Amino acid sequence: MLYAQVITDKEKANVLRMREEEKMARDVYMVMNDKWDHQVFSHISESEIYHMSQMKLWVDKFSLDDPVTRNNDKRGVFTDQRLQKLYNELTASGLQSKEAAFRAGAKVEEVDIFDLKAVLAETSDADLQSTYKYLIHASENHLRAFVRNLKTLGIDYTPVVMIQKEFDEIMNGQTRGMGMGKGKGNKCVMGNGDGCCMKTGDKN
Repeated sequence: MLYAQVITDKEKANVLRMREEEKMARDVYMVMNDKWDHQVFSHISESEIYHMSQMKLWVDKFSLDDPVTRNNDKRGVFTDQRLQKLYNELTASGLQSKEAAFRAGAKVEEVDIFDLKAVLAETSDADLQSTYKYLIHASENHLRAFVRNLKTLGIDYTPVVMIQKEFDEIMNGQTRGMGMGKGKGNKCVMGNGDGCCMKTGDKN
């Protein structure tokens, strides 16, 4: 119970927030895959399930009331109303066209990176920081995947959340290098950039 004694209320709120935010990403991609049957959505939704499990470890470690469990992990249902609104908006727009779906995916990842960097700055727990950094790099790879898929449609994506400089650095791979090692199955494979959070050997 040591963690439960030392964690701040802000850190607790952030863990719950990111637990639901990873679920929001998964749910959006599941809806998009149901509609467009595209491997980028199926692959990344699988990796989001793993990311959810990583945040669930912290929910359990801090003995928190898991909002995902409370809502029976029902697709599209969130305790955080900001995430509920974002899910509603992104699924509605993403169902209109494949381009809109890729744009919705890119926005999910931009929001995730923005929020993860914010919560990273608000914790001094080294292990929790490591989890957040891992998720940031995974989201950067996901963002690159959606931007590449937009490029195949002849579209140059412009960021809608982050500043252009930060976006350009991510696209140029200047934020890579976490080196999480090699994994199997659906777990993230950090280190090579574009292949992260896909099944090993798969392309998006």
